[in-house]
Amino acid sequence: MRTWAISIKVIKELFRDKRTLMLMFVAPLLILWLMSIMFSANSATKVKLATVGVDVGVVKKLDKFNGITVKKYASKTGAQRALKDNKVDGMIIQGDSRKYNVTYANTDATKTALTKAALKNILVQENISKMTQMVVQQQLIIAQLKAQLTGRAVPQNTSQSNQSQKEIKIQNYYNYGDSDTGFFDKIAPILMSFFTFFFVFLISGMALLKERTSGTLDRLLATPVKRSDIVFGYMLGYGVLALLQSTLISTVGIWILHLDVVGNLFDVMVISVLFGFVALAFGLLMSTFASSEFQMMQLLPLVIVPQVFFSGIIPLDSMATWVQVIGKILPLTYAGNAVSGIIMQGYNLADVSGDIMALLIFLIVLLIANILGLKRYRKV
Repeated sequence: MRTWAISIKVIKELFRDKRTLMLMFVAPLLILWLMSIMFSANSATKVKLATVGVDVGVVKKLDKFNGITVKKYASKTGAQRALKDNKVDGMIIQGDSRKYNVTYANTDATKTALTKAALKNILVQENISKMTQMVVQQQLIIAQLKAQLTGRAVPQNTSQSNQSQKEIKIQNYYNYGDSDTGFFDKIAPILMSFFTFFFVFLISGMALLKERTSGTLDRLLATPVKRSDIVFGYMLGYGVLALLQSTLISTVGIWILHLDVVGNLFDVMVISVLFGFVALAFGLLMSTFASSEFQMMQLLPLVIVPQVFFSGIIPLDSMATWVQVIGKILPLTYAGNAVSGIIMQGYNLADVSGDIMALLIFLIVLLIANILGLKRYRKV
């Protein structure tokens, strides 16, 4: 009977806590819905290629290949500029009739693999077609020789060619990494930003929650100190931890993951530290909605799962436009873009100024929300 009474007490307390009920029943459904969006909205990989001096027949076949769009450039300089500006994913230059120089951005191994497969398939077809023409030409020559021997007249073939059939050569170059660069190399910078967000968010949220449940925050709010002073004080205090943690993850993570950093490592650290402060402000804000550590842990899936799905770990450029729009409202998207650009494409802080501005806006909005959020706990 005592066991039954205790269980009834626990059930009643759970049903009184509306936030816990919502997180237990609504959050899993929301996560499942997000998963269905990600996997149902996915579409084929799309690749943009620049060509210079490539045979018209090869260009047409490439352009008709599923997932590939080709744009012809008059000069190598123009194609290189487009590749550097991330307007195309690869550049094909034909040196002569049998040699192709292909340069890949290689920031996405899936696009590189698709380009290689398409080009190899089409050039094999071209090779077979030319070999067939040569066989026909050789047959005509043999027929002419036989006719000369027998004294019969045979129409001359004006398309005869003595050119020997040479093997098609494809020379591959990579702007980032090499032929062994895989999909993990693309998502590694985003993963680094994600872990910065996750751990800073968790530690800061739990720490402020402990301050509130222990009564320290209530006593502080009972004084004439401003709410903004409290928020900025916590930000600076926990900011030291965020600074150290984000710096550690960005530097040691590059070494552990064996990433080839094209840009400046200091720029990577600047983005990581800024994003660490965004995660800190986010964690402080979420802690104001939780009444216990249990509820704080329940909030984690609602915050973390969308970051994973829509940050670029699962490539957004191969998905529907409306799915990509969702990614634009998450801070991890901008941090991942900036860090990836610096590491893989050699961008500097000026090149990723748009992402930096977005992170600063997130930080300012979250700080204001934190100040307003403390109003509900102020007794006087």
